[in-house]
Amino acid sequence: MSNPVHLKGMTWNHTRGYTPMAACAQRFEELNPGVTISWDKRSLQAFADEPIDQLAERYDLLVIDHPWTGFAAKEQVIMPFEELLPAEFLADQAANAVGESHNSYRYFDKQWALAIDAATPVASGRPDLLPNGELPQTWEALMALAEKGQVAVPSIPQDTLMNFYMLCSTLGEDVCLRDDSVVTRAIGEEALRMLKALSDCLPRACFDWNPIKVYEAMTRTNDIAYCPFAYGYSNYSQPGYADHLLTFGDTVALNNGNRLRTTLGGTGLAISARCQHKGVAAQFARFVASPEMQQGFYVQYGGQPGHRSAWTSSVANARTHNYFENTLPTLDRAFLRPRYHGHMAFQDHAGAPIRRFLMEGGNTTALLDTLDQLYMQSRQG
Repeated sequence: MSNPVHLKGMTWNHTRGYTPMAACAQRFEELNPGVTISWDKRSLQAFADEPIDQLAERYDLLVIDHPWTGFAAKEQVIMPFEELLPAEFLADQAANAVGESHNSYRYFDKQWALAIDAATPVASGRPDLLPNGELPQTWEALMALAEKGQVAVPSIPQDTLMNFYMLCSTLGEDVCLRDDSVVTRAIGEEALRMLKALSDCLPRACFDWNPIKVYEAMTRTNDIAYCPFAYGYSNYSQPGYADHLLTFGDTVALNNGNRLRTTLGGTGLAISARCQHKGVAAQFARFVASPEMQQGFYVQYGGQPGHRSAWTSSVANARTHNYFENTLPTLDRAFLRPRYHGHMAFQDHAGAPIRRFLMEGGNTTALLDTLDQLYMQSRQG
């Protein structure tokens, strides 16, 4: 580069979120003298909550959560990659997506971020504490283990809402597709009943735990044998990362025979519309999202890649005790949550009343009325 270029990026504060981005930036700088890339990090909660337009004013590169896509596309605070990268590269990203990860950043028929990270809630356990060393396969087996006090589920508002989405979808109806309600009453009430029965068996601390805190508790103590659904972190299956490694796998099946269809997560790499060096930023984004980087370097430094070739890679699976192979079916059927312009307002407020119901009980009809009211307000943008 003839003139020095400095790019600033924002990601989230975990080994999976920060370390691979810092490592990729270091290697990109070595390959491109004159370019420097610095990364800041924010908490997992701030990652979900902080408005993307505010971040785009201060940073060139943004690791984002896909529910922000509709807002970002309408406000045009980030760049569509069709203006920055070759069509054949974007076609490869689409052809090698993990589930709906690539599509989750597509809105108004444009690609607003590259799916560098793929995740959905998956099952995890401690083989040394589980009966026969195996993960439960049915909801009944899960409940039996929960009644013994050996199960944890992340139950802060955000995760509680995602678990509600999951059960509604698995019972036969995706949420937020109707004009006047989140979900039909019969499905909504059954999902709440099932969550309440499970929650009554959980340690009270779960209501203050996100997935990371659940995994830390599982790997640092011998109190919890199993987590039936929490956003997966391959880090906790890598040798040396934790005191007790976890085994990850597919979720349990309900009585209808359907395995739980969990709610897609993951992260995408976006470029701010205010970036003064969009060409260099696009080169870096392509570098991170390339299959070569995703399969090797990205996993090596704690990342959980978004390119399918990494999930089927023998090297990546050997490094993570087959985390990717074991959980890929869960990713491929994951529910893509709404991304319309106003949905973040619903997501920010709908989890708290569900969590309160799970903790204290209450009337399911009144709760669903509250959710419908929040939903209608969010639909107004």
